[in-house]
Amino acid sequence: LERQLLMQNQMRERQAAMQIAWTREFLKYFGTFFGLAAVGLTAGAIKKKNPGVLLPVVPLSFIFAYQYDMGYGTLLQRMKVEAENIMDTQSTLLELPKGLLTFEDLEKIRRSQSKFFVEK
Repeated sequence: LERQLLMQNQMRERQAAMQIAWTREFLKYFGTFFGLAAVGLTAGAIKKKNPGVLLPVVPLSFIFAYQYDMGYGTLLQRMKVEAENIMDTQSTLLELPKGLLTFEDLEKIRRSQSKFFVEK
């Protein structure tokens, strides 16, 4: 059981590391896109003398800030603290519908789905 717990924790850590790495890689591409879009939209706004052309920069900047915070900032630590808070103070939100699955429940499901099982 201890080995299984260690293995599950290792898999969780590897998945989390892959998610962070993916976010950092995505940030490189999105950052380039955001920079080019900001420069292009600024040039367009100056050329047309219309500041409304800069409007798409606002939502793009929120996306960029979120991705940066996820990849290099403290978003994951804040999410962990919030998750711990939910577990400590609002545990009823985490309850499964119909409660925990028991062995008897699994057997009922298995029997109902089995084509070869004959109930006596």
